[in-house]
Order: sequence, then C-alpha cells, then structure tokens
Amino acid sequence: MASQPHIELNDGRQMPQLGLGVWRTPADDAASVVATALDAGYLAVDTAAIYQNEEGVGKGVHGREVFLTTKLWNADQGYDETLRAFDVSAKRLGRDDVDLYLIHWPVPKKDRYVDTWRALVRLREEGRAKSIGVSNFMPEHLRRIVEETGVTPAVNQIELHPRFQQLDARRVHDEMGIRTESWSPLGQAQFLDDPTIKAIADKHAKSPAQAIIRWHLDSGLIVIPKSVNPDRIRQNLDVFDFELDAEDMAQIAKLDSPEGRIGPNPMTAGF
Repeated sequence: MASQPHIELNDGRQMPQLGLGVWRTPADDAASVVATALDAGYLAVDTAAIYQNEEGVGKGVHGREVFLTTKLWNADQGYDETLRAFDVSAKRLGRDDVDLYLIHWPVPKKDRYVDTWRALVRLREEGRAKSIGVSNFMPEHLRRIVEETGVTPAVNQIELHPRFQQLDARRVHDEMGIRTESWSPLGQAQFLDDPTIKAIADKHAKSPAQAIIRWHLDSGLIVIPKSVNPDRIRQNLDVFDFELDAEDMAQIAKLDSPEGRIGPNPMTAGF
C-alpha cells in the first residue's frame, strides 16, 4: 500500500488524513473493529463520549501507535464540567492523553462554548490534549472563540460529502488556518448508487465508496469513513494507488446542493 498522507495542523503537529470513524459502532464490537482497522494499516481512530464506545476503542488501540480523537458531549459543556468530562473519557480510553479533543457541537442556545474552549486550551497547555479543535462550529462560533481566547482550533469536523460540500465553511477554515475534517463522508451510504459517482468509480476500477474517499483526500480534507465490516474497512483504506483527475473533480462538484445536509443544523440543534 502506498504511503498514507498526513495533514499539518496549525499547532505544528501531523495528523493522518484518513482514519476510522466509529459512530454507531456497538460498544461490544468496538475493540475488535478498531483492532481490525489498525491491523489493516489505519493510523487514526475517531470516537466521542456520546458514542458510548470509548472503552471498547481504548481496548482496541491499547499498545498501538495511533492518532486518537474523542469529543466532549453537549451536556458537559462549561469550564469545570469539561475538565471533569475529559478525565472520564481518558479513563474509558485507558490513556492519560489524546491526540485531538473536540467540542462536539457549539449548542449556541446554551452559550457555554467559549468557556468550554478555555478548558480545552488548558488541557492542551497541560499536554493532556495534544491538539484541540471543534466540531460542527459555524464561522461565527469560530471567530468568537478566537477573538475571546486568542487560540484557533486545529480542526473543525463538519458534515461533508459530495451532496453537501460546505464550500463557504471550507473557505473560512482556510482563511483562519483551520483544517477541515469530514464526518458522514460517504453521505451515510445514501449516494453510493449515484450515477456520477459510479461512473467515476468504474473509470478507476474502484468502488463508489473508494471514489468518494479519494475525492475527500484530493480535496485536502481529513476523512473518517465508518464501517464495522472487515472487508469494507480494508477497502476504505485501499485508496492510495489512484487519484481523481480534473474532470472527475468537476463532475463531483456538480453534485453539491444546499439541500444536501443529512444531519442536524448546528445553528438550531439543541440536543
């Protein structure tokens, strides 16, 4: 397999561009799923407190070299609450530190994300969260935490797939020096039968999922496809022996739609 690319974060650290997502991976299966992925060659795993599988993920990564991400859930926002929640996640994962810690949602109605961000800054200063970032933050949320703390997130993990390409958000991220990470990168499998995607996949003798993952990589995005199937886990990693050409990228660009969002809107999601 060709060498896997890494993305440089604004704190100078390197992050693997492709990792395994474990959203909705059952807790009892998480250890074996993660171990399968690492055996296949994955270098990064992305979990979250709300996934309720951190303990299994911790068992799967135990003793391995892996870039590990977890996320703070909304109910734990606030300065002191965040520090306590991090301790709980770290204990579940069986680690003293994580590579990347994210605020899962801004939840603007609660208006606690700035104090929460201050806690993440402290965790980074203490070396417990080696890098810190956010998830589902809109440009106004990003600008506010930077203005009030002087610290820019390394990553913003947002819903992003061919039907919802988030060009405006990515432009803001580029301007601020924030890396964009895609969740639901395959559109929760809703677009694998799209004729454009299938044609591009056939052209490169790859699966539709592989073609979409390659699109994320060629777009400079960090991508974390999720699967519990060992064959698909391995297949999703087998994307480093081809690239999409300009025509492929132009065809996928046409799939973007303002109506393409699948998940909650960060401006109204209250949870």
